[in-house]
Amino acid sequence: MKFLRISKTTFGKTIDEYKQFKGLKRANLRDHIDDLELIFTMLGEASTTKIARSKDVAGFVENKDAAQKGGKIAGDARINLELESGEEVVNSENYLIEPEAQKRKRLKDGRS
Repeated sequence: MKFLRISKTTFGKTIDEYKQFKGLKRANLRDHIDDLELIFTMLGEASTTKIARSKDVAGFVENKDAAQKGGKIAGDARINLELESGEEVVNSENYLIEPEAQKRKRLKDGRS
C-alpha cells in the first residue's frame, strides 16, 4: 500500500494505471521506466523512508501519511522539472523495447 500511495502522489497514477499506460501486463514496471522516471520513483521512496524513520511511525495510517508526504516531495520535484524543461517526465515509452543507449544514439543521429 505504501508504494501505491507514493506512485499516485509522485506520478498521478497508481502502479496498475502506470503499467497500463506503458502497455505492460505482467512485467515489473521498474524494468520498463527510463532514468528520470526511476529517479523520481527512488526520490519518493527515499523521502518516505526518511520521513517514516525520523517520526518513528508505526501502523497503517502513519505509514500512509509518510508515503503521501514522500510522494508529494517527488511529485513536486517532477512538476518543477517538467515546467522548466517543457517536457513531461511520465511517458509511455517502454525501456526494454528500445534500450536507452540505442535510443540516445538514434536521437543523436537525428532519426525519430
